[in-house]
Amino acid sequence: MRHATLRQMQVFDAVARHLSFSKAARELHLTQPAVSMQVKQLEGLAGLPLFEQVGRVLYLTDAGTTLLDHARAILGAVADAEEAMAAMRGQRAGGFRIGVVSTAKYFAPSLLSAFTAGYPGVDVSLQVANRRQILADLAENRVDLALMGRPPTDMTVNDVVFAAHPHAVIAAPTHPLARKRARLSALDGETLLVREQGSGTRALMERLLAEHGVTPGRLIEMASNETIKQAVMAGMGVSFLSVHTIGLEVSVGRLVVLDMEDTPVERQWHVVWREGKRLLPIADAFVGFMKDNGERLIDDAVHPAPTGRRTAKA
Repeated sequence: MRHATLRQMQVFDAVARHLSFSKAARELHLTQPAVSMQVKQLEGLAGLPLFEQVGRVLYLTDAGTTLLDHARAILGAVADAEEAMAAMRGQRAGGFRIGVVSTAKYFAPSLLSAFTAGYPGVDVSLQVANRRQILADLAENRVDLALMGRPPTDMTVNDVVFAAHPHAVIAAPTHPLARKRARLSALDGETLLVREQGSGTRALMERLLAEHGVTPGRLIEMASNETIKQAVMAGMGVSFLSVHTIGLEVSVGRLVVLDMEDTPVERQWHVVWREGKRLLPIADAFVGFMKDNGERLIDDAVHPAPTGRRTAKA
């Protein structure tokens, strides 16, 4: 593989991300035949097929999966080298890649906008996904920094706390629990609308319910906070979400935060990067900016309405 080119690695990475030659071609501003040719040349160098097609669906082969890890490490190292050279030339330019858990999408654009206003030459790549995917991106060096509610325990990282992060039980204003103080045991038998497995919010909710011996009557899994909020407003059940996702709906009276014992549960927001990763000056500047301004900017972006706070157990 020593004769493989960076362009071939870039094309291979794009096809692997999209599992589509045509989508990769659009992203790279190439023709589909040009993308196919680059992949075929790379397969020739590898001596193994990197993709296989079953019906109309494209899959990575085992060889492709193995090569992809190395390709992304190479591309990440090249990007780091380019940023380092720009920094050494004294440029306020370059950029960084940041991954944010889906709950943070309600304020991450505001934070990035405020930061980049002082760095007009900076390029930022933003990836939004659930906690499981962001951790995978961090582990495989697809992002430089990650915003999340709890640092990983199976990966050595550096992290900086930049804001409080309350979670609460929410319901429609017409729900019987909406107008009284209640124990968490009142959720026994209730229909609970929950995020998918792999979500940090789901994991925190499960710990809270287990601590209080609560057994919901039914769990309905949904893949986004927006869908859950709509379902709660429609009276399908109650949910447990970050207060930072519900500011608008609470302010207009479409949702209420239930007054329940030991809630809201408060975690903290962290900015995280892998141990041993040398942050370039612009990424390091962003970490400092988050530490100094994150809490205020989040409050401005989401207008949370917690009624009380409790520190969550690790």
